[in-house]
Amino acid sequence: MKTKKSSLLALGVLALTISITACSSSGNNGQTPGEESAANRTSNTAASADSKAQSAYEKQYRTSVFLGDSITEGLSYHDVLREGNVLAGAGKTAEFAQKDVGDLVGRQPEHVYIQLGSDDILWPADNPQQYSLTHYAQLIHAIQSELPKARITLLSVTPVTAEAKKAEPRYQNIGKYNEGLKELASQEHVEYVDLTSLVNGHSDLYDTDGIHFQAAFYPILLDYLKDR
Repeated sequence: MKTKKSSLLALGVLALTISITACSSSGNNGQTPGEESAANRTSNTAASADSKAQSAYEKQYRTSVFLGDSITEGLSYHDVLREGNVLAGAGKTAEFAQKDVGDLVGRQPEHVYIQLGSDDILWPADNPQQYSLTHYAQLIHAIQSELPKARITLLSVTPVTAEAKKAEPRYQNIGKYNEGLKELASQEHVEYVDLTSLVNGHSDLYDTDGIHFQAAFYPILLDYLKDR
């Protein structure tokens, strides 16, 4: 009888040990409580820093709207700015963007950044640049008419990688297009910011297509623009 009780006691101790071990492994992934807490603190600190940075950009650009194509759309796609501060989409050209003026006016921005041309360069027209800049001027006039107090800044078409140019030779015209865009800005008395040097200085932040950009590029872009 005594032997039977001893066996039952041993089995109970073994079961309890297994249970404690399983709970410990499941709850801490093999880490001590102190190690788990440190890991969580590191994760929470990083998340808090990202949140603070995003809030700072949202505050800085709270009265601004970025109007543009899929490159501009990255600002909201990567959650750097709120969707209300970005009015952009894939395939947008200076002609198509005129349909967005009503939406833009409804947002009542004090500063409008326009970044178009990357798709315009590929437009199947006899002279894509002239065709685009003609519509670009119309877009500026429409915004000035509806938002006469708004500040307007044109952003240059961002350069692409050598591989992207090889795949699509028409991207060779980006430099020429930007010259025309700068001249247009002067004619229409709006501001112009050339992003070429900024992109060339962060060529490691291209996306895989060599045209668009990774999330890390957009905070750098906003920092670059805030003092201009």
